[in-house]
Amino acid sequence: MRITGPSGPAATSSKPSAKRTASGTFTLPQDAEAPTTLAGGSGVSVLAGIDALIALQGIESPTDRRRRAVGRGRQALDVLDEIKLALLAGSLDPAAVDRLRMVAQTLKDSSGDPGLDHVLAQIDLRVEVELAKMQADSP
Repeated sequence: MRITGPSGPAATSSKPSAKRTASGTFTLPQDAEAPTTLAGGSGVSVLAGIDALIALQGIESPTDRRRRAVGRGRQALDVLDEIKLALLAGSLDPAAVDRLRMVAQTLKDSSGDPGLDHVLAQIDLRVEVELAKMQADSP
């Protein structure tokens, strides 16, 4: 099937195309605009824009902060539960105590939500009590 007409493959554009001279070399059309060059200050503004994007990536939204805080609280409760089960079974793993110490350090960060911060403070208090009891029991 052959397509002809203005919408076909041989459609012409409104801009003049590059022409070949008799010697076979390439030349640009005479009415083509010269490419613009960057001014000295525009390179700085591009870098400032990139710095702004990087800075925005470092800013946490309140939802992200809350989600991380909830995750830290759940992790602390999971480690406390693991220690409780180990104590009931009579076999406390020292690695669980180390995990509890690491979790205790992460609970100090604020979530931005007063209610959630209060709950995390309660969990942190429980973690500190358990760590103190384990230190008192060790010789």
